[in-house]
Amino acid sequence: MKLDILAFAAHPDDIELSCSATLMKHIEMGKKVGIIDLTQGELGTRGNVESRYAEAEEASKIMGIHVRENLKFQDGFFDFSEENKRLIIQQIRRFQPEIVLANAIEDRHPDHGRAAKLVADACFLAGLRKIETGYNGEVQEAYRPKALYHYIQDQYIKPDFIVDASAYMDRKLEAIKAFKTQFYDPNSIEPATPISGEDFFDFIKSRMIQNGRNIGVKYAEGFTTARVIGVNNLFDLL
Repeated sequence: MKLDILAFAAHPDDIELSCSATLMKHIEMGKKVGIIDLTQGELGTRGNVESRYAEAEEASKIMGIHVRENLKFQDGFFDFSEENKRLIIQQIRRFQPEIVLANAIEDRHPDHGRAAKLVADACFLAGLRKIETGYNGEVQEAYRPKALYHYIQDQYIKPDFIVDASAYMDRKLEAIKAFKTQFYDPNSIEPATPISGEDFFDFIKSRMIQNGRNIGVKYAEGFTTARVIGVNNLFDLL
């Protein structure tokens, strides 16, 4: 399956928290969208690997994601190894997305910035024909996405561009809440975390309100890019 957008995440729930509204908007525009989770989130304080898979599946249904897979990197300890880069290159060449989304370039959780660099490196390397990879017994051709954008996570980073996501706020919260072991549950007996309080949803909405205010809409999601964005004319920027 060729995808229009392939979003990578260090952990299941990174996408839902940061750019799920943007993905749902593009799915409704007819774009094919996939998610690759790098780890199983096995170091998460609440829940376990099995619950993360079930929650990711439910969130994907809410968003309408076309395909979602997990590379099973070691949560908290994955590195910039050739093996890990090749696994990401395989997925890029397999799905041949026009656009790749990746974790924030820096954030409170060290996995996020590390995943951002890994995916950025892999996007470049995937275009080098002398790097040989295969998938399901077939040799893959070199392929480089047209664009790589980084979503913004817990720490504030000034966005390079902002996507109006006003119509998708409620579904975004629904997708986030699919990770019921991770977020607010008044009946939970698991330890409290920085994201398990009821006020965390206020933070999510506030960040989207802040982004929206910058472009004159109600809710929006922000992204950064390492590459200068080109447009055909000035009116594309309105």
